Amino acid sequence: MQIVRKPSGISLPKICVIGAGPSGIAAVKNLQEQGLTNIVVFEKNSQIGGNWVYNEENQHSSVYETTHIISSKRWSEFEDFPMPAEYADYPSHSQLLHYFNSYATQFNLHQYIRFNTSVLNVKPEQQNQWIVRFEDANGQHEELFDYVLVANGHHWDPAMPNYPGEFSGEISHSHAYKKASVYQNKRVLVVGGGNSACDLAVEISRVAKNTAVSMRRGYHIFPKFIFGKATDVAVAKIQWMPAWFRQKLIALVIRGLQGRYAKYKLPKPDCGPLEIHPTINSELLYFIRHGKIQPKPGMERFDGETVHFTDGSSAEYDTVIFATGYKISFPFFDKDCIDFSKSTKIPLYRKMMHPEFESLYFIGLCQPQGCIWPLADYQSKIVARIIAGTLKRPPDLPKRIEKEIKNPHYRFKSNRRHALEVDYHMFRRELLAMLGKKKNR
Repeated sequence: MQIVRKPSGISLPKICVIGAGPSGIAAVKNLQEQGLTNIVVFEKNSQIGGNWVYNEENQHSSVYETTHIISSKRWSEFEDFPMPAEYADYPSHSQLLHYFNSYATQFNLHQYIRFNTSVLNVKPEQQNQWIVRFEDANGQHEELFDYVLVANGHHWDPAMPNYPGEFSGEISHSHAYKKASVYQNKRVLVVGGGNSACDLAVEISRVAKNTAVSMRRGYHIFPKFIFGKATDVAVAKIQWMPAWFRQKLIALVIRGLQGRYAKYKLPKPDCGPLEIHPTINSELLYFIRHGKIQPKPGMERFDGETVHFTDGSSAEYDTVIFATGYKISFPFFDKDCIDFSKSTKIPLYRKMMHPEFESLYFIGLCQPQGCIWPLADYQSKIVARIIAGTLKRPPDLPKRIEKEIKNPHYRFKSNRRHALEVDYHMFRRELLAMLGKKKNR
């Protein structure tokens, strides 16, 4: 393999973007806007869209047959590229994929993308440059880049828990779930209380013989609509309130609409509604009260077809689906270079700037209580302007990172699930402030 080096006389920096999902195409669009057109995008699939490319053979994507986004159209669209008026309040995966393709076509982004190309290794070189080793249909190659923007997402590497004993039925992760029909007449246990767990439990319960959902702790479950408005649209209207009062008001409204979680035989959350990632689902509680889904406590162990729970009860199942989240994984970095897989706090300023590598940026590596892509768009604007020289990179990043870690938007639970958690509106304001803009929406 030969390293392709930048010929002398070329003034534009050579920029590598990893991933052509929503965050990746936002990065490319903003680089291009700043006149930075010496860009190569590596995309392992045959089309753009990342997680939103649905087909039953796609092992990267975690969307399934009936997926709809859990943030509203209003707060999920790129600010300079609105979604079509005819889209639903909560668009489907097919609508979103069409939207991303329209975005890429509108801004002529396909010209930069190398499809069916997997990044194997990214290694720092002298002078803040990077050697990127990749593989395509013609074999393995290496190229030298001045900047690397990582936009491959963090919802693709399943986190699977271990429990004592052996299960004689099928075990899978929600990442592999594509459609409910394969669970026809089966006894199914879904483990988890997040959005994927609740969505799958509802969908599977329509066809399964028996469906249960196991939660080891309490979750705040929000309906998709409050007072006729999409939930995130309604919550956005009270952003002017102090954070502590906003939490109390949200908790009061949700309890008024749904009642106590004990009425659904679900554990009570031990924190405020904005201190863990919210679950947005209007059907789970309805299905529980109609007997379609049986709530179960945390799992304890397996024994053949039998699953034993922490309250001493047990039940038999044909299938167990773990909806237990994802690892923060970057397999193309050596572990001694970048490894966030076990981190509960991510040491990046504004979730994108590394304190040691000035030419490395992460785009969309955040978990907002809302949608990632508009925030990734703002991150991309910041990075593009820093590279173009029209915005200064913040000084004293180690101190800024330490301050950011010690002062989260809310007292998020300290675990890997919340390592990337941010409040959508607070984080948005912080990013806009870096751009010298005020809240403009």
